[in-house]
Amino acid sequence: MVAGIALTTALLVTGVLVLGVGSVRIPAGDVLDVVLRRMWPGHADVSPVTDRIVWELRLPRVLAAAAVGAGLALCGAALQSLTGNDLADPYLLGVSSGAALGAVMTIVLGWTPPPDVPAGLATSVGAFAGALGALVLVLALAAGRSGDLPPARTILAGVAVAQLAGAGTSLVVMVFGDRQGAREVLAWTLGSFAGVRTTSAWVLVAGAVLATVLLTGSARTLDAFAFGETSARSLGVDVGRARWTFFVGCALVTAGTVAVVGPIGFVGLTVPHVVRLVVGPAHAFLLPLSALTGALLMVWSDTAARSLASGQEIPVGVVTALVGAPVLVVLLRRQARQV
Repeated sequence: MVAGIALTTALLVTGVLVLGVGSVRIPAGDVLDVVLRRMWPGHADVSPVTDRIVWELRLPRVLAAAAVGAGLALCGAALQSLTGNDLADPYLLGVSSGAALGAVMTIVLGWTPPPDVPAGLATSVGAFAGALGALVLVLALAAGRSGDLPPARTILAGVAVAQLAGAGTSLVVMVFGDRQGAREVLAWTLGSFAGVRTTSAWVLVAGAVLATVLLTGSARTLDAFAFGETSARSLGVDVGRARWTFFVGCALVTAGTVAVVGPIGFVGLTVPHVVRLVVGPAHAFLLPLSALTGALLMVWSDTAARSLASGQEIPVGVVTALVGAPVLVVLLRRQARQV
């Protein structure tokens, strides 16, 4: 409870602080005035420029970053428990590679959306379609005659589909792409919140909240997998149904985030391990605290990505890798010393 309150407070304070960070510095008091004015018209008097920067440009990015970080951390924690694999992350089922193939085909092959549809939305639609295609293929390959999804076979199917989609992505870029298309593809595959707008941000927030509620409500089911499939069955868990539900649910959450902001690594892999070290493996605590920690990490990572280099934005995936990789190395060394 204390950790949850502390992380929630830290996330709210962080939101106010980072809304003022950027090429135009805005004091925290002005940020609060903008928010209060939007919630209660006439409450405060702020300049139109400040209002637009905070509310229309930065707030969607902060909301989207928090939602994506929370969603990835949640899915990583759930899949690590469900598969018994410490290296499991939200991209386990080839969703990221499928989304990349869909996005690349949209970017390189030049699918033109209707005039009233933003160009970025076309890429998101292509990425989401590619992610769903990869998910369907993985599930079709992994499911046995009984309809069960054994973790080992599911992981191997995910690896196979990811490699196939990766090869397809390279082929499309090499055969049909040009230098500009290749740069756009590279930028997309490293992740960015630059193109996020208000509608997309609130959709991501709604998805993250729904995922948090549903997964936390299923904490006991995930706890039952802690000692393996046999233990879960002995506790009355319908293992086959649980696996289908969690695999598909986590894949859909991941597909939604990848479609909007691209694949962002290390958050879903590293955050659950860090939180598990602090609060233990009980999912009633692990899941919501992982969501809050992932949200914090992603908000600060996106803030660093858009403010560290003057006049240039660093892909957020680069920042999360620079933070996540050393943390993972420390965790691995710590475990090695305990064996």
